[in-house]
Amino acid sequence: MEIDFLQYQVRNGDTLTSIASRLGMTSEELKLFHNSHCQKMDKVWFESLNEVKNIFVPTNFKTKADKEQERKNCLPHQLSDSFFAQKYTVNETFESLFGSPVTINYTIDLNLHKDKNKGQYILSYSQKDFTSDGNTPDDKISSISIACMQSIMPLEFVINEQGKITGFADHKKITDTFSEQHQELEEFYTGKIFQSYLNTFERNINDEMFLLKQFQSTLLFQTLFPKIDWFQKKTRWKESFYLIQNSFSVQCELNIEQKNEDDNSVLTILTGKITELCTSQEIIRGIKLQESTSEPASGNILLEYITHIKNKNLLQAKASVLLGHEEEFIHQHHINITQG
Repeated sequence: MEIDFLQYQVRNGDTLTSIASRLGMTSEELKLFHNSHCQKMDKVWFESLNEVKNIFVPTNFKTKADKEQERKNCLPHQLSDSFFAQKYTVNETFESLFGSPVTINYTIDLNLHKDKNKGQYILSYSQKDFTSDGNTPDDKISSISIACMQSIMPLEFVINEQGKITGFADHKKITDTFSEQHQELEEFYTGKIFQSYLNTFERNINDEMFLLKQFQSTLLFQTLFPKIDWFQKKTRWKESFYLIQNSFSVQCELNIEQKNEDDNSVLTILTGKITELCTSQEIIRGIKLQESTSEPASGNILLEYITHIKNKNLLQAKASVLLGHEEEFIHQHHINITQG
């Protein structure tokens, strides 16, 4: 066991303050430290050390400022090329009052680099290997949905130094790519229903702001791309979240807790609750009414991040969203994102 203290022999004229000042401590900190290590009869309570022969002192005392700086040094404080791994596996579960839980799994490939000419980060992103409840989706609607998304992958996003997606690197490239593959998809997915789906998909991706919100409002993107300054927070703060994809964002109050998982990683836990006055039906429908409500929605958010102490990269991220009404849950969404 590592010994982090030693016995100091008190000399004539020594006081708690004089000894503490040489150690970079306050007299109160030294008193508490000594009393926590000594026998009951040897505790000290006064500034004067008359008749006190020895006092326990720390060998490696850290001030509050030292501890705070050490905490900051263990956590991400700015986005870097190494923050993300190249591959993550994702597990998502959806639950509601209106049906059985649904679980989907897939993998994500990422490649982040900084465009030195433009001074911004470019993130290459793609999804693949989808399964639903352990099986490869074989129904036509799921199949065409996956085929359409994969036809425009990889997508390139602009991401700011705080880690948030702000736009597409080249939106025209996305629309041109799909136009080139539209006919091939149409030949495989024949019939009016699939033709209508393909046309709707093309209209949607042509609307740059709509397409961007499609991604930004997912729990996946809100979890996988946290604001880097979240890791440096110490007190409660307000943040807006999309509890339902393509709805409006809802203001929540967040609190933070951090602890070492092991010698190499830190767990950051963010817990939050809805503070904005709106109903659960407004959130689900994505339409906020102007009049005030007497039955506001209740909702909780849990975000967990494991980051490497030395490399500051993201090892794992988890999130849970619960939306309720009158103490009964309406919608739950859980996601687990693991490196590798």
